[in-house]
Amino acid sequence: MLQKCEGIILRSTDYGETNKIVTLFTREWGKYGVMANGAKKPKSRLAAITQPFTYGLFLIQKTRGMGSLQQGEIISSLRSIKEDIFLTAYASFIVELTDKGLEENKSNPFLFELLLQSLTYLNEGYDPDIIKNIYEIKMLSVLGLHPTLDQCASCGSREGTFGFSIREGGILCHRCIHIDPYHLKISPATVKLLRVFYYLDMKRLGSISVKEETKTELKTVIDHYYDEYSGLFLKSKKFLDQISKIL
Repeated sequence: MLQKCEGIILRSTDYGETNKIVTLFTREWGKYGVMANGAKKPKSRLAAITQPFTYGLFLIQKTRGMGSLQQGEIISSLRSIKEDIFLTAYASFIVELTDKGLEENKSNPFLFELLLQSLTYLNEGYDPDIIKNIYEIKMLSVLGLHPTLDQCASCGSREGTFGFSIREGGILCHRCIHIDPYHLKISPATVKLLRVFYYLDMKRLGSISVKEETKTELKTVIDHYYDEYSGLFLKSKKFLDQISKIL
């Protein structure tokens, strides 16, 4: 049965001399793998539509096993990302995180919109570090992780100064910070941004300027939390960390 879907290319892997196995994140069906016959041929009508990060409409022959991509129509190629090695690194990380965090054939319209908006913002020149941070924080709920960010993880207080405890899974107020001698010292600005990023509607993101020291604290908290609780290993993260050092 031929069916049309709206999707974003998460991954494209060569298969044989001329074919590709393509992993799509579709609005309708979630993550879905298809065979793109002949897509490796330069003159193939599927060559452009199967490039990573491409957002488009796809016509798929659905079967019990892997579907077959029949044709596609590009809505946005996100060209600016593909022409910039730094933006490609950020987009690759976001897309791999999505791929690793999603189950097959499970629809998630919220995450689809979040991914599309994030890639669009990267393509439009928004601060890639901030887009990455927001996406990572919002992806936590998809992974079944819920850090305590709106109150102290120990006593529930919403007032005072706070640090972040990986062990306690959230922020700790100055009265409770002693329970974790290995807590991360973070500024009030970092605490505020962690909260804002967690609850923010991505479509309402306006112009945002963040100090480098705050970015460093955000990265430290998010990286440590993911390392402790997510169980994910992302190849793109190592590359992104390397390339970020020369930005």
